[in-house]
Amino acid sequence: MTKWWKNAVGYQIYPRSFMDSNDDGIGDLKGIQAKLTYLKELGIDFIWLNPIYKSPNVDNGYDISDYQAINPEFGTLEDLKDLLAAAHELGIRLIMDLVVNHTSDQHPWFIESKKGKDNPYRDYYLWADATPEKMPNNWQSFFGGSTWTYDPNTKQAYFHVFAKEQPDLNWKNPAMRENIYQMIRWWLDFGIDGFRLDAISHIQKEPWDFKITSNPWAPFMNVVGIETYMAELREIFRSYDIMTVGEASGVNSKTAPFWTNEEDGYIDMIFELEHQVRTGEPGSETGDLLGFKKVLSRWQKDMQPLGWNALYTDNHDNPRSNSTFGNETRESATALATAYMLLRGTPFIYQGQELGMTNFPFESIEEVNATDSLAAYHDCLNKGIPPEEALRLITHWTRDHSRTPMHWTDFGGFSTNLPWMKINPNTDKINVALQEADPFSPLNYYKKLIALRKSFPVFLDGSYHIELAKHPKVWAYTRKLDLEEAYVLTNLSDQSQSVTLPNRWVNAPTMILLANYQDSSWKKTMTLRPFEAVVVKKRCLTN
Repeated sequence: MTKWWKNAVGYQIYPRSFMDSNDDGIGDLKGIQAKLTYLKELGIDFIWLNPIYKSPNVDNGYDISDYQAINPEFGTLEDLKDLLAAAHELGIRLIMDLVVNHTSDQHPWFIESKKGKDNPYRDYYLWADATPEKMPNNWQSFFGGSTWTYDPNTKQAYFHVFAKEQPDLNWKNPAMRENIYQMIRWWLDFGIDGFRLDAISHIQKEPWDFKITSNPWAPFMNVVGIETYMAELREIFRSYDIMTVGEASGVNSKTAPFWTNEEDGYIDMIFELEHQVRTGEPGSETGDLLGFKKVLSRWQKDMQPLGWNALYTDNHDNPRSNSTFGNETRESATALATAYMLLRGTPFIYQGQELGMTNFPFESIEEVNATDSLAAYHDCLNKGIPPEEALRLITHWTRDHSRTPMHWTDFGGFSTNLPWMKINPNTDKINVALQEADPFSPLNYYKKLIALRKSFPVFLDGSYHIELAKHPKVWAYTRKLDLEEAYVLTNLSDQSQSVTLPNRWVNAPTMILLANYQDSSWKKTMTLRPFEAVVVKKRCLTN
């Protein structure tokens, strides 16, 4: 029997920026509930919530101080119950972020851990002897600087792969793991429908004397020994009818099937990070289109026999794809959507992506919120880079681009109060109200695309084969299932591109299922207009 999530389309919600129900400038759970009908009409099947747990918000909720409490900014546990019930009534499932590589330094476990070497919670975290001048090793954090922070009270340092306010948990400690597992079961018994496992491939670390050669993050990137912990998690997950998707950097396309196969895989699918390929100098990078399609094609091929893909272009950690890979037009937004959403796997849409939302025009450092971006800005200043140039460098690819409030109306419609982050000034041109009334808008195109994906089994179970593999600007591929075959042709550039189609696709009876230009055609030699996308189906005469 096909798992429910294989034929589903997900929608990622960044709660802080989705919809504010109480006019405090911060999105919340009741705001999400108020927009469930919108999501249902879009055609999605489940939502994924970024962290809503109690947190000091050093890293926007990824620093959790209480796993079983809701951040008051978002509401209450009762509000979550109401949201869950309302979503289920509409046939929409809900998955939550599971952050178990680290906690907040305000979590009771860490507060106890800091009290002394003899504290029962000391080994819930990773401590090592150190001095203010000499850390246990020279490993570098994802957010810049050392992975170690010195504690003068105990004359040791604690380990963190992210901010110093996010100490890493010690997964070698069985007592700590059992506490985590109890928490996971508590949430699943609560009724949620699964988890996105944040930074899950970092939970195992190399010995402290591990020598780095090329990859600075190799010491905590899918390290041998993680299998034990993932197998324990699998036993919990498989006792519930849920879906799990892991942020698993360091798990490549060759090893991913072992993580995701239905027989003994740890999780259902993986968010790979490889296809976010950049080209250009720092401060002026764009998405590398050829690299983009090569990486995604390789993952399609390698995962096809056993594994399952999680498909996405946008999320809370990257700029808007309509700006980085596209040219901020309706056509680029819809071409990118067509290219990735008809692949084999479960597609995820990030809030506002369906509108073609674009990057924010940052004018001052006060508009920046992301911890890593702020750290990079001050690092630039310390190197003597002028503030204006430092701002340009760090905001070009900051993840804050994706975290600005959702565009509901001409005036934003997110909140009647000053929002926690500025709304993009182009909300008067890109918003839900405007696009709902326009049959040719990105929003309505997404609705057609989702419906198309669900209407033809070839897009669920069909095999993937790349066409025109070496073309630097065009991504073309076929999907085939028994006698059913579809051709997806997308120009991922802002220039016209000429391509020649194979005879078997020109001479056979075909029909255009979807196109993002109103007058698209299908012929031997195609001159694809900027960001033109065409989806064609034929009935094969032979297998």
